[in-house]
Amino acid sequence: MKKLAAFVVVLCSAVLCSAGIVNAQDSTAEPAEKRVPLSEAAVAFDAAGVPALEATLRTTPLSGAPDAPVTNVRLIVKNASSAAYAFVSGLVTFYDALGVRCGEGVFKADVLAPNESFETDAPGLRIRCEVASWRIVATNLLPRLPPNTTFAPLTRSVSNFVIVIDGESHPIQLDKPLVLTLGEQRRTVVVRTAP
Repeated sequence: MKKLAAFVVVLCSAVLCSAGIVNAQDSTAEPAEKRVPLSEAAVAFDAAGVPALEATLRTTPLSGAPDAPVTNVRLIVKNASSAAYAFVSGLVTFYDALGVRCGEGVFKADVLAPNESFETDAPGLRIRCEVASWRIVATNLLPRLPPNTTFAPLTRSVSNFVIVIDGESHPIQLDKPLVLTLGEQRRTVVVRTAP
C-alpha cells in the first residue's frame, strides 16, 4: 500500500501537476556571472544573457575567519534591465584570493522598476575568509504585468495513464476512481490535479 501511495504521489507531481515557474537562469544556457573585486559592481544576467541586476557593496571591510565569520553585509542592487519586476531574488557569493568560495547569502525584493535600486542585506551569510572578489546571480526575475492583463484559460490535454503494480497494468483517468484489491482489502485510488 505504501508503494502504491508513493507511486501515485510521484505520478501526480511528475506528470499531472503543473505550475507556472519563472526562473531567471536556464541551466543549459547560463551566462557566466564574473567575479569582480570588492570595489567593482557585480552583474547578474537574465535567461537571455542580458544584464538584469547590478550590485555594489556598502560594506567593504570583509575579513572573516572560521571562528569569527562576518554575518552582516549591506549591498545595493539596481534593476539594470528595461523590464519592471514584481519580485527579484538572487545569491551573493564571496571568494578569497585563491578563488575559493567562503561565503554565500541570499537577497530579494518586491516590485522593482527599471533603473530602481534597493539596499538589502544577505540573510544566512557567513563569510569565513579575507574576501578578494564577489559575484551575484539572479535566481528569480518575476516580471511585473501591466494592469488588466488577461490570460487564456489553461487547458489540459487528454492523456491515457496506466499504473503498473507487480506487473499488472491498470488504466487510470483523472478524477475517476480506480478500485484495486490489495491482499484481502479493496482500495479506491483517485488521481486529481493539485490545487
